[in-house]
Amino acid sequence: MSNMSNSKELKEQAEELSILFVEDHDELRIQTQEILKHFFKEVSVAIDGEDALDKYIEHHTQHNKYFNIVLSDIEMPIMNGVTLAEAIYQINEEQILMIASAHDETKYLLPLINLGISQFIKKPLDYQELLTALLKAAKTINQDSVRIPSHYVQLDDGFIYNKENKSLHNSKENIYLTKYEIIFLELLTLNVGKIYSNEEIVTFYANKNEIIDSQNIRKLVSKIRKKLPKNTLESIYGIGYRIN
Repeated sequence: MSNMSNSKELKEQAEELSILFVEDHDELRIQTQEILKHFFKEVSVAIDGEDALDKYIEHHTQHNKYFNIVLSDIEMPIMNGVTLAEAIYQINEEQILMIASAHDETKYLLPLINLGISQFIKKPLDYQELLTALLKAAKTINQDSVRIPSHYVQLDDGFIYNKENKSLHNSKENIYLTKYEIIFLELLTLNVGKIYSNEEIVTFYANKNEIIDSQNIRKLVSKIRKKLPKNTLESIYGIGYRIN
């Protein structure tokens, strides 16, 4: 693929996507930010890992979604790229995270590979290599979004929970949910697969000016299970509950 067609396709694929670029070198950060702005709908930058983590969390708080792509340097003051990657994966294990690595930073590569990062960009940055890697990532994101919208949680047996309008339905009907059931599913679908403890559930209800205790949580779970596909709502003994 030619450089020109590569750039054109990235512009088409990334026009609705967001990226967080983390780089402590001022000139490189500014230069790369300007290039990324040609392709991405939203480009945010951070000067180190700590700044990046703050902006990552803040972005989710404001938009109720994570950055589509995080591109980070490794060697940075305060918090390096390895620690940043660990922190981001604890928050969102599905995050697409790309690492820019200089030849003398090989000691970091194994820890990053063990974390699950497979995309590394050589430094000094070759911008054509970078655009090719970003195009690949953007295509992956868009292919996933075609299968199911981001505000849908796809469950077994054709069931879907719509996080936007807080509704549960299958191919045949909408399934009635009580106020307390909606709040419960709202929490568990914030991060599908995460185990939420009784304490976290009680706090979530309290933040919505509702009261629930451990005994009533068990009763609520029993009722919701009857409305969901089998094994969707899992109880982890002594720990909490999660959506599969």
